[in-house]
Amino acid sequence: MVQKAKILLVDDRPENLLALEAILSALDQTLVRASSGEEALKALLTDDFAVILLDVQMPGMDGFETAAHIKRRERTRDIPIIFLTAINHGPHHTFRGYAAGAVDYISKPFDPWVLRAKVSVFVELYMKNCQLREQAALLRLQLEGGGKSAVGETKEPAGLLAELSARLAAVEEQAEALSKQLDDDAADAAAVATAAHLERKLTGLRRALDALEPGTGSGAPSVPSQS
Repeated sequence: MVQKAKILLVDDRPENLLALEAILSALDQTLVRASSGEEALKALLTDDFAVILLDVQMPGMDGFETAAHIKRRERTRDIPIIFLTAINHGPHHTFRGYAAGAVDYISKPFDPWVLRAKVSVFVELYMKNCQLREQAALLRLQLEGGGKSAVGETKEPAGLLAELSARLAAVEEQAEALSKQLDDDAADAAAVATAAHLERKLTGLRRALDALEPGTGSGAPSVPSQS
């Protein structure tokens, strides 16, 4: 069963949170509310999120300060942040949002379809990264366990490699389709860069698998890092 991605919605106004939930419910993912920057940071201590929708104007810790805290943490610094604001102070205000680490900056009222489409891209990238981490973990277990399956059965090397290769191929195919979609849609540069990073990690994992093929050398190759 594919686990749903979590999307963090941060806004001090309940009606705005309700509106965001109505817009994003069609994505069929897990929507998590936070009514302040402090509450958002607390949620990020325990859960992993695909993307954060962060209101700029909040009492106490505003969106910029919240984003700064998020980007300083090792665990959360790579989570995409989309800023939402009801006011527009011009280019300087927008630049401040990007400088704080946002991948996008959207003024209210926003087009629901556009917002949903932007969020869906980051959700899909997150899911592909999760699949990649799972395949890398499986490869490590197989290499360290001498080819044993999860139930303790020892598999022939050829059969093991074929299984791992097939699993990786499925992720590669989905990543390639996503990259093509991003190119066709002229998506945000941040989304395209994230997709390219995912493809590089897939390439590293494929090389590690290819190195295990008979006749390509001896010894277990190192599995690429998933950071």
